[in-house]
Amino acid sequence: MRDQPEQQAPPVQRLRIRYAKRGRLRFTSHRDFSRAFERAIFRARVPMAYSSGFNPHPRISYAGAAPTGSASEAEYLEIGLAETVDPDLVRAQLEEALPDGLDVLEVVESPGGSLADRLEASHWLLDVDAPLAAAAAAVAAFLAADAVPVERMTKKGMRQFDCRAAVVSLAAEDREGGSRLDLVLRHVEPAVRPDDVLSGLASVGALALGGAPLLTRLAQGPLDEATGEVGDPLRVSR
Repeated sequence: MRDQPEQQAPPVQRLRIRYAKRGRLRFTSHRDFSRAFERAIFRARVPMAYSSGFNPHPRISYAGAAPTGSASEAEYLEIGLAETVDPDLVRAQLEEALPDGLDVLEVVESPGGSLADRLEASHWLLDVDAPLAAAAAAVAAFLAADAVPVERMTKKGMRQFDCRAAVVSLAAEDREGGSRLDLVLRHVEPAVRPDDVLSGLASVGALALGGAPLLTRLAQGPLDEATGEVGDPLRVSR
């Protein structure tokens, strides 16, 4: 019989990390980032806790990763440690070990509970080449619709779903060379992405996007249903 693997001790500390994907690094896939992060953990000599089993791996939990090609100021993960450490020291060590454009912004002790459950919505800015008048008209048509069906290729093939129901708020404003869409998007199943909303705007509002849009996530976290604002998932209200 095969020997049973050694059981690893549970983590003694859990840290939650907010990081950014900026510039050219926004094209980093989630898989590429996870490899880069594990290498950074090793170089920084962070005392990671490991899973049990025949192939132990560092205890890292990713949550709510942005689509490849999107910039983000609000990506989150949680790590489990074998020793208690200063979160500020871990932040400095990881910031030095990661490449520019993958930037660690904050490290805090986990208050417990599920990090993924606190990521209820995202706040996005979508920069498009369309003039403000066209963007505003498309937004008005989109918000007036009861449902906006769109199609997207998924791992299970082409899938159609309603992107309107996930939109908490959407507004157009002027910017140099085009317009900017301010979007708050509820996290639902199946997931609705900012590019799905752009497809919906093209469908119901005939919005011509021109060049490739720049998508930037400003925040993700708990959704205040009364105000429509996205809160900070690293802060637990009393």
